[in-house]
Amino acid sequence: MPREFTRAERVSDAVQQELAVLIRDNVRDPRVGMLSVTDVDISRDLAYAKIHISFVGDRSQDEIDQGIAALNGASGFLRKLLASSIKLRITPKLNFFYDESGRRGQHLSALIDLAVSKETPAAAESDGEES
Repeated sequence: MPREFTRAERVSDAVQQELAVLIRDNVRDPRVGMLSVTDVDISRDLAYAKIHISFVGDRSQDEIDQGIAALNGASGFLRKLLASSIKLRITPKLNFFYDESGRRGQHLSALIDLAVSKETPAAAESDGEES
């Protein structure tokens, strides 16, 4: 019977949860601010991890780049903390990336709202003419 989840997926979930807590409690850099760890992709050999981050609130691209740079600068510190909280033979090397899916979702939602608001008055006028 095959396993439902691979070891890399289970480790990925554990790393995601633990990193969210470690960043919140231990990273004091003001460039980081409030963030969400949206996804963690770990290589099959568990040596490398891509951490996808989204920031809370509106930020310019420059602020996002600075926040990601600060996290990548603190990756060694976070890796050491992660090694002490999750017992693994190899603690993955951490690389942080900005996850744009939230921003894209907000943009698409705004476009849909705009299209619906333009369509609604026209539909109301045509309904009134039919009666």
